[in-house]
Amino acid sequence: MGAELLLAATKDDQKIAVEIKTFLAASTISEFHTAIGQFINYCIALEDDDPERQLYLAVPLDVYKRFFRYPFIQTVIRRNQIPLLVYDTEKQEIAEWIS
Repeated sequence: MGAELLLAATKDDQKIAVEIKTFLAASTISEFHTAIGQFINYCIALEDDDPERQLYLAVPLDVYKRFFRYPFIQTVIRRNQIPLLVYDTEKQEIAEWIS
């Protein structure tokens, strides 16, 4: 789960796509802006290519705990209707689905 990529999968018989982000750069806010921009672009592309597929933004658990809980970040996530997949890098498993 260390690489940043976009992958297709299923969750409870629902077709999903997951944009995996690592947030390894020095500036978390800059990484966030890039991730949001890419997420919006991927959503638009999916509308044309695979409209049944729901896109999730996957973020590391530690980044979610220390950064994604700020009110401003929560507002951006809510207003853009971005479902999150929070993953634990140490256990290499999904910690939480947030729709």
